[in-house]
Amino acid sequence: MAGIYLHVPFCRSKCAYCDFYSVAGDRFMEPYAAAVAKEWEARRRELGNHIVSTIYFGGGTPSALPLHLLAGIAELFPKDNVAEFTIEVNPDDVSAEAVAAWRRMGVNRVSMGVQSLLDGELRAVGRRHSAAQAIAAVEMLKQGGISNISCDLIYGLPGQTLQSWEYSLHHLLDTGITHLSAYALSYEEGTRLTRMLDKGELEPASEELSCAMYDTLCRLSSRAGMRHYEISNFSLPGMESRHNSSYWDGATPYLGLGPGAHSLDCHGVRRLVPPGLSKYIAQPEAAAIVDVETELDRLNDLLFVALRTARGLTLATLPEARRAELMSLAAPALRAGHLVCADGRLAIPEEHWLISDAVIRDLLFEEDD
Repeated sequence: MAGIYLHVPFCRSKCAYCDFYSVAGDRFMEPYAAAVAKEWEARRRELGNHIVSTIYFGGGTPSALPLHLLAGIAELFPKDNVAEFTIEVNPDDVSAEAVAAWRRMGVNRVSMGVQSLLDGELRAVGRRHSAAQAIAAVEMLKQGGISNISCDLIYGLPGQTLQSWEYSLHHLLDTGITHLSAYALSYEEGTRLTRMLDKGELEPASEELSCAMYDTLCRLSSRAGMRHYEISNFSLPGMESRHNSSYWDGATPYLGLGPGAHSLDCHGVRRLVPPGLSKYIAQPEAAAIVDVETELDRLNDLLFVALRTARGLTLATLPEARRAELMSLAAPALRAGHLVCADGRLAIPEEHWLISDAVIRDLLFEEDD
């Protein structure tokens, strides 16, 4: 099995916290769509004989593309065996016409950026939509025949309190969504929010508040019947993101198209398409470059992604010598209860996921002297 990821680098406006590659305006949309077709034709063989089982249109804001361009791109890809086709959308792009068009394209899952259900918090980070639009969009998706709906929320927003966070969680979970992704706000270099922080125009959430918000997130999502299957992801039983889960298992090949996309081919070679729309449009068939990784890099990448999941790391995926080395490095965390080992898997218990970066850092392999 294999996956296809398409990076759509367009947004109607840039959110204050976002550092993903995107551009505003529609001037390059048509040439971008033509470039994707050329890149796909040049690179589709990287998947070998693997059957495409998931497709994911991310960004940026894929729903900002005109429907005819999205449909034309979707037609490029084989869908006979696709079990999950996800498109990322903004609430204010959801309409009955759009939902019908997405379904005709083969979309059966929508990932929608909600971030908060309080208008003041949305305005503070430059979101275009209102809380009412987000709730209405969930209902419109259901009425249009897309019931597999994932929504994103952010905690630690400027001015957000524990009570307002609980309000957003309660009301979003009450809509009956099947999947929730929730992230702590991060202040990334070059973003408008970071510049405001540097000028003293806002105060970041305290560590104590962030921990309380995370505890509330785990408690309320569990009460809603969701399983916490990755540090930032929750789903109803059987509704986990198949596409993202394939990244986390470290073995499934995926082809990333569009500027800013990453790939893992059928031979284990990683590639990236550098950000830069003009250069991509000029020569899409040669846009991807090999992302050189050592064996050590690959092992450490696997540790990092696998140990952020409830499933954890399957020890048998490591060479035997590395397995013994890892268990030696893991001994202090195992004694402290920050790691558990059972049935051939090493995992971080949910109650310690907030310190997962520190736990994983102590496990990373180093070059031999």
